[in-house]
Amino acid sequence: MSQEMFRLRPYKSEDERAATELWQRGWQQAYPNIDFSQRLDWFREHWTNLQLDSRIVLAEFAAPPHKLAGFVAVSPRTGYLDQIVVAPEAQRLKVGALLVEAAKRIGREGLYLHVNKDNTRALSFYRKCGFDIAGEDVNRRSGAPVYMMTWRPVAAPSP
Repeated sequence: MSQEMFRLRPYKSEDERAATELWQRGWQQAYPNIDFSQRLDWFREHWTNLQLDSRIVLAEFAAPPHKLAGFVAVSPRTGYLDQIVVAPEAQRLKVGALLVEAAKRIGREGLYLHVNKDNTRALSFYRKCGFDIAGEDVNRRSGAPVYMMTWRPVAAPSP
């Protein structure tokens, strides 16, 4: 499958249910020992707050019925990439890379994010997308150790 199989578009309020379901499925796949249905109330509140300060971009399968393939939420003010989720059936099909490129257009001066230290797949993905580990922290909700990763645009050479 190629990138032409997906299209990007801005989030609309009627996408909330599909985005919430995708968030739960994606995280449940990444961490099968955690019951993410127990975290839905937190996510719904967080999602409502994200919409106040973030731009949210959806990736959909280009063919009808245009099923949600992923989303990314980035604060244009701070460059914080708060959420990126790719549907399990769309992983390894370049959807994540498309969403990171959309995030880079939102956070043109740079991005940062937190990723769980034990999420080796995500760490590898972000490195391939040009992010570097810039520090360590702890997730304030889960207590899990995380890396802060950053991306900065490459400066054009001076003439």
